[in-house]
Formats: sequence, structure tokens, C-alpha cells
Amino acid sequence: MTSSNDASGAAAVPYQAAGSLQGRTLLISGGSRGIGLAIATRAARDGANIVLMAKTGQPHAKLAGTVYTAAEQIEAAGGHALPLVGDVRNDDDVAGAVAAAVEHFGGIDAVINNASAIDLSRTDDVDMKRYDLMQDINVRGTFLLSKLALPALRKSAAGQILTLSPPLNLDPMWAGKHLAYTMAKYGMSLTTLGLAEELKADGISVNSLWPCTLIDTAAIRNMPGGSTMVQAARGPAIMADAAHAVLTGSHLAAGGPPTGNFYTDEEVLAAAGVTDFRPYSLGAAEGDLVPDIFL
Repeated sequence: MTSSNDASGAAAVPYQAAGSLQGRTLLISGGSRGIGLAIATRAARDGANIVLMAKTGQPHAKLAGTVYTAAEQIEAAGGHALPLVGDVRNDDDVAGAVAAAVEHFGGIDAVINNASAIDLSRTDDVDMKRYDLMQDINVRGTFLLSKLALPALRKSAAGQILTLSPPLNLDPMWAGKHLAYTMAKYGMSLTTLGLAEELKADGISVNSLWPCTLIDTAAIRNMPGGSTMVQAARGPAIMADAAHAVLTGSHLAAGGPPTGNFYTDEEVLAAAGVTDFRPYSLGAAEGDLVPDIFL
């Protein structure tokens, strides 16, 4: 039985991969902690090459870990890490990360658009600087990193883009609850929708992945009431295993197209053979877990 991602702190989980990421190169945005680091460390256990681009080069008062401590965890897990301090809002940083990945590891096999900003304020209350931040990181950053990596992905035998964004659910409830954030996350998902269609002839698979339940991350803990909310959350290991299943094709045994999908973590892992999701929980009973938004 495959053990859970060390970065999550969770117990062993019942995901058995049908494939491996050994020798493949992943470029991940915002991977110094949380879900991004969990995905990176899970891939590292296969012997993958991980290029981490994140803003945190120095310790942060409220956020644990830096891009360098994340690289240490990746190396300890069995992978090869290239830590890069960079911001997806900066064109030169993104171009430099793509170039560094190609120079250091010889190419890029998968881009993981993990970097994201969240603010659930209603329209009256949202600060326009926060609005701009979400648009710049979530939408523009996802588009830019995907765009600049395309030449390298086309040279890969199995190029992939995986974006952590929700299904495009046009129920007005979600826009009505937090319009600014909804537009930013749906912008990421529209990038998946468009690139999947645009890149079909290039053999690049483009998909999105979203959790069915709340995931324990620093972003959630730093929100008002966050320390209470995460008591009814799952650990990042479920997203790490789900991302691994998508990237290795372990979920495709159940059929379906390899590109243009808006997956949930439970859907992917069920297709990969997981029948019991309880080990991913941080302690709450399945019925007490907080469902994630947009579903």
C-alpha cells in the first residue's frame, strides 16, 4: 500500500499507483507548502525531477517553509529539486523558471498550476488590490506559465498541464457568494477548457483538479475562523495522490478522455481503485467533513 505524502502528516492511504513519474520533470508554481508541496513530494517518491517556483525565499512570520526547505523535503523523498524564487505575476520570473527547468533537467513533462490567491469577500467589501492580486496570480499566472512552457511540453513524450481549479459550474450561487474569487478561479478553469481544445493536435493533456472537501492549508488557517474550519478538513495527501493518478494515467483504467476534464480528487482516486477515503481525513468523520465550494 502506498503511504501518504510526508508533507501532509496523514496516515497511510489506500492509493496504489499504476504508473510512475520516475525521471519526469514537473514545473510547479507556489509549491513551497500545502497542496503544491504535497504534490511535489508525492512525485519525488517516484524519483521525479521537481522545479519549484515560489515567492517565499526567506522564512515568513505567518507561513511555514520556504522554497529551499521544500526542496530539502523533495530530495529527502527521493526526487531531484530545483528551487527557484519567483512570482507568477512577473513575466521574467516565469520565463526564467521555464528556461531553468529545460537547462537543468533537459525539458518539462508537466506543468502544475498551483499558485493561487483567495479572498471570499463580497463585492461591497473586497479591496481592489486583492481583486487585482487574484486576477494576476490565478488567471494571468496560470495562463502565462502554461503559455511559456508550451514549446518544452510539445517536445515531451507525454506533456501535461494540470491546474488546481474547480469545474465550471454556472449556478449563480457561487458568483453570488464571492464574485471576485469566483471569477478568478473560473478564469483558471477557462484556461483548462481552452488549452485542452487548442492543444489536442499537439498531444498535450490539459486538465483541472479540485477537492471535494476542504483541505488543510495555510491559506485556510489564516482565514477568519480557519483554525476551526480545518478540524473538519482532509490533509493535502488526497490531492497529492489524485494529482499523481492524473499525471500517471492511473485513473484512466475506468475510461474517459485524457484531456479537457474537470476532475475532483474523489472521482480520480475512485477510478484508480480507492474505495475508502477515511485515511485522508485529519480526524473528522466522513459525514462531518466540510464540502469545498464550487461543487
